[in-house]
Amino acid sequence: MRRFWIHHVLPTMLAAVPVVLAALVFAAIPPDVRQEYLQRVRNHPIDWIILGLGFALFLAQIWLCRRALIWQDQLGDFDISTDRWLSHLAQGAEWFPLLGLMGTVIAILQTFSTITPGARPDAAEIIRKYAPAITATGGGLYMAFINILPSWIANVGRDLIRTFGGPALLPEAMDAE
Repeated sequence: MRRFWIHHVLPTMLAAVPVVLAALVFAAIPPDVRQEYLQRVRNHPIDWIILGLGFALFLAQIWLCRRALIWQDQLGDFDISTDRWLSHLAQGAEWFPLLGLMGTVIAILQTFSTITPGARPDAAEIIRKYAPAITATGGGLYMAFINILPSWIANVGRDLIRTFGGPALLPEAMDAE
């Protein structure tokens, strides 16, 4: 029974932690703000790029994280072949704030280019035109956050599995079960 927990249940539960945390952060956003963000994202291609790349990297990392957390009896340790890829994909998280900043700058330039020189636009119009800039920033920060979680969970999870497994993770102890 212990073998089943160490080989299957713990790796799956630990790999699910980043997904749960990403969902909790998204759920913690006030509903009106979340609705406004989702409505604005539909019209801005930079947001599509940020979210598309972000979720693709996130899903790949979750898969690799699960593989990284499976104890390999024949090796007497974890399979470290996934570590390099987890590290590379986690470094991709650094791109998302930069993409968000680029989207912000583009939206600000777009906002100011629509204001006629010499005109005095009211504050509501400026806010309405400026709002898309904030969606790119928010999306970039959210994608950066969720994309640093899987590699961290893989490292912490391995230590946790070793702690729970103790001497039972040694190949001769597994054979005895």
